[in-house]
Amino acid sequence: MNFSEKNIWVTGASSGIGKAVAIELSKRKAFLILSGRNEKALKDVAETCMKNGSSARILPFDLEDEHSVNSAAQTLLSEKIKIDGLYHFGGISQRSFVTETPVEVDRKIFEVNFFGTVALTKAVLPWMIENGGGHIAVTSSIVGKFGFPYRSSYSAAKHALHGFFESLRAENKKSNIRVSVIIPGRIKTNVSVNALNKSGEPHGRMDEGQDKGKSAEWTARKICRKLKKEHKEILVGGMDLLLVYIRRFFPPLYYYMVSKVKPL
Repeated sequence: MNFSEKNIWVTGASSGIGKAVAIELSKRKAFLILSGRNEKALKDVAETCMKNGSSARILPFDLEDEHSVNSAAQTLLSEKIKIDGLYHFGGISQRSFVTETPVEVDRKIFEVNFFGTVALTKAVLPWMIENGGGHIAVTSSIVGKFGFPYRSSYSAAKHALHGFFESLRAENKKSNIRVSVIIPGRIKTNVSVNALNKSGEPHGRMDEGQDKGKSAEWTARKICRKLKKEHKEILVGGMDLLLVYIRRFFPPLYYYMVSKVKPL
C-alpha cells in the first residue's frame, strides 16, 4: 500500500491508536476519512492532519448503532469515492468479572467491537471489490490470542474478529482484498479508563501496566510501516507480547501466569 493520495477510512480516529495512526498517515499524504463518536475531537484531528499537508474529512458515527454505521457508509458510497483502505480502530475494553457482568454489558462490548466493525466492512466490501480491491485492517489485541482475567467479553469479541477477517481474507483473495489484523499489547492510551465495568459504566482508572505501555505515537509509526507492507498480522507492543508466544509454546506456564493476575 502506497499511502500517498490513497483514500483511507480510519475509524476510532478521535483518540488513542486510531488518532495517532490517522496523524501518521497524514504525514504520508493519504486522503483521510476520519470516523468516531466525538465530532469535536475528530475536527481537531482533521485540523492536525491538514496541517501536515493531507486532506481530511470527518464522518462521525457510533459503532454500537448499526443504522449509524450503515448511514455513514452510504454517505461515502453515494459520492462514488474509491476506498483504498478501511482501517478499524474503534472499540471498547472491559474491566469486570464474568460472575458479576450482566449479559447486556457483554452484548454492548460485542456490538461495538465485533458487530459494528463487521457491519461497516460488509457495507464497504462490495464497493472495494467493484473498484479492483483494497486493504482492510482490523484492530484486535493480544487478548484476541488468549483469554485474560477481567476481559472475558472483550477477549471473546477480539477472538471473533480473527475468525471473521481471516475467513474474509481467504474468500476474497482473487478479488484483491488484503487483510491485516493489528494486535496491540499494552499501549498508553485511555483504553482502560474508558473500559466498561460490571455496570456498563467507564472503569475510570488507568491500569498500571497500561500507564507503562508504549506511546500511541510510537505504536502508530510501527503499525503504518507494517500496513504499508500489508502484513497479515501486526504485533505491536513491548515485553508483554512475550505472553503470546508463551501461550503458544508453553501453555502450562501461561495458565500459571494468568492465574496470578491481581484482582481488580
